[in-house]
Amino acid sequence: MSTTIIEKLKKEIATLENESTSEEVGVVSAVFDGIAEIDGLRGAEMMEMLSFETADGKPLTDAIENAGALFGLVLNLEEDSVKAVVLGESYRVKEGMRVTKTGKLLSVPVGEGIVGRVVNTLGEPIDGRGAIETDTSMPIERVAYGVMDRSSVNEPIHTGIKAIDSMIPIGRGQRELIIGDRGTGKTTVAIDTIINQKNEPKDKRPICIYVAIGQKRSKTASLMAKLEAAGAMEYTTIVATSASEASPLLFLAPFAGAAIGEYFMQKGRDVLVVFDDLSKHAVAYRQMSLLLRRPPGREAYPGDIFYLHSRLLERSAKLSKELGGGSLTALPIIETQEGDISAYIPTNVISITDGQIFLEGDLFNKGIRPAINVGNSVSRVGSSAQTKAMKKVSGKIKLELAQFRELEAFMQFSSDLDAETKTRIDNGRKYVELLKQDQNAPVPFYEQAVSIYAANQGLYNGTTPENVREIEAGFVAFIKRDRKEIFSQIEDSRELSDDVIAALDTAIVDFKDAHSKYYGS
Repeated sequence: MSTTIIEKLKKEIATLENESTSEEVGVVSAVFDGIAEIDGLRGAEMMEMLSFETADGKPLTDAIENAGALFGLVLNLEEDSVKAVVLGESYRVKEGMRVTKTGKLLSVPVGEGIVGRVVNTLGEPIDGRGAIETDTSMPIERVAYGVMDRSSVNEPIHTGIKAIDSMIPIGRGQRELIIGDRGTGKTTVAIDTIINQKNEPKDKRPICIYVAIGQKRSKTASLMAKLEAAGAMEYTTIVATSASEASPLLFLAPFAGAAIGEYFMQKGRDVLVVFDDLSKHAVAYRQMSLLLRRPPGREAYPGDIFYLHSRLLERSAKLSKELGGGSLTALPIIETQEGDISAYIPTNVISITDGQIFLEGDLFNKGIRPAINVGNSVSRVGSSAQTKAMKKVSGKIKLELAQFRELEAFMQFSSDLDAETKTRIDNGRKYVELLKQDQNAPVPFYEQAVSIYAANQGLYNGTTPENVREIEAGFVAFIKRDRKEIFSQIEDSRELSDDVIAALDTAIVDFKDAHSKYYGS
């Protein structure tokens, strides 16, 4: 910067100080890579919004035709200056511009009108469907609810994915990490979960928020098309940022999604938020922090990267009855490199969340989809987040699969196996086939309970693993057609009563008699 400009800025600041307004007004002394360094503004607060003006005091919007308001966000408070990230087109900010405090923390518009819409980080609609009618806003950052404001997690969020709902259940108010390599189906698990909420009763159906962090616009558009085709956009909001946008907007996107979700949670509603993905979020924060001259630490991430994700994910909660009983469930996604879950960001987020669903590339390549590694996946809420029906049937499947994984590894080194071991391996293979599912085809929990119960009761005894999926489809269709009261009773009561079990046992026998071709007789 030239000496003349520096002297001019010093005079500006001196004038402002003489007017006793230096706490409210400052001057841009430098601008680089979307970061504005501002002298003055002694009264600025962390995360406060700033408004940029021209040197003659007029708002920037008056000086540039057809341009929107331009704001900054205070992120560094230094001895003689503040540093703010520019939220938008940083090229419009010039040295010598005046900057005024707004006295407000960054907020996003919220309300019923935002459901079914696609918005950017600042809550502005980007789906071409007009303005969002709302006069309510929520601060993008706030302190998470304390322990006394929360209640225990005891209601399930049904994903519609058999492997998850039976063995790694997710509760309303939980934080469950979805982790795996690129292209292993992480986003598919999250989108299937959103689509499956269509199977929930309207009064129990959560509001869903999908936060796309640095995704291709084409990917976000195709996801929106899938949700619309499935009828899921009517209860879903998409907060979208693309890879081409400035790092501050990528950094703020998940906080905007959490703020929108908290509005509904405070109204006593259930909310599901998907953060896709926090690896890109961490990279955007690192980029922004390095530009702010914050000291780098491990893998060049700033020292507060753990705090960044913990204060975001701690906002997930199941509120107490006194506060309305609403919940905010978070499904953060993390991308690993070659299955390395011991890297810096994965270990950080694993330690913050209440469990993880680990998707493995080798399983995906073998055709086991969803490619969930049951051994490395866990839910720390466990059966508390299951219906009585699912609790009753899921115990055996966990045991069978655990034994199968152990024997499968042993089987590679031994060709001579005893009959009991062969039977266990055969059963394990059948359960693996049973848990395979097509993309964007979630299964209601009552169908899952019936399928797993039938498997536990020997529906696949005497058949081959290759026939399992065909038999399962036939059995479910048979129940829907001839014994539909079984599904309706499980759906209403959410448990397997003695009457339902008796009806299912009869149905299994009748089905096997009518489909003897599968059983070699």
